[in-house]
Amino acid sequence: MADVDSSLFLFCREISKKAKVAISGECADEIFAGYPWFFREDALNSNTFPWSIAIEERQRILNTDISKEINLKEYIDFRYKESLRNVEILDTDSKETAEKRKVSYLTLNWFMQTLLDRADRMSMQNGLELRVPFCDYRIVEYMWNIPWEIKALNGREKGLLRYVVKDLLPEEIVNRKKSPYPKTHNPTYLLAVKNKLNKIMCNKDAPINNLLNREYIMDIIETEGKAFTRPWFGQLMTGPQLMAYLCQVNMWLEKYQPKIEI
Repeated sequence: MADVDSSLFLFCREISKKAKVAISGECADEIFAGYPWFFREDALNSNTFPWSIAIEERQRILNTDISKEINLKEYIDFRYKESLRNVEILDTDSKETAEKRKVSYLTLNWFMQTLLDRADRMSMQNGLELRVPFCDYRIVEYMWNIPWEIKALNGREKGLLRYVVKDLLPEEIVNRKKSPYPKTHNPTYLLAVKNKLNKIMCNKDAPINNLLNREYIMDIIETEGKAFTRPWFGQLMTGPQLMAYLCQVNMWLEKYQPKIEI
């Protein structure tokens, strides 16, 4: 996830200078319904993974020959329906609880996995043991069966969690508006990834050039990411992060040299 990964890597590196074990609040959003897609109608009615609703934009990134052979929506639909078949709806569930249970299942089994993997890799590379107490299976199991009306107490993300800790934390923290994990807004970052991707696109031997819609990627570069407006990953990764992501994919292709057959 581009700078979402690298910023955590650098953060863990700083922490490891003074400590070898740290506690992270990672995964509270998945368990206590902290993400916008638990509440946004466009995500809830998307009939797909709520953090991956920009399917057309993803398809457009592929070059036309590959895009004709690979139908991203068809594959994503298959995985989405396959996952929902594993969701057990209780007879006592209200309509809203039943629908939110589906979103919770998808979030726990798909989205949360990427965050746990990221946290483990970024911390252990720095010799830091990062503990995630919200992932205690007893908390996960308990929260799974709490009705939505209680979980989203007062109609807020992580409403129940806010209520539970209201006497333990300052009011400005308890009621603080949720914000995504810090993204890099420094213009030097944008310039760096823009230039790096531009060099890749100008190098006919760069392996990723065989996969991408060159015209669209050049438009993203020339507009400094503004041509790609919908987040690539839920609420994260717009234009600058997408450019960094494509640079990373090219680095991976160069290092491992996979044989791609379509």
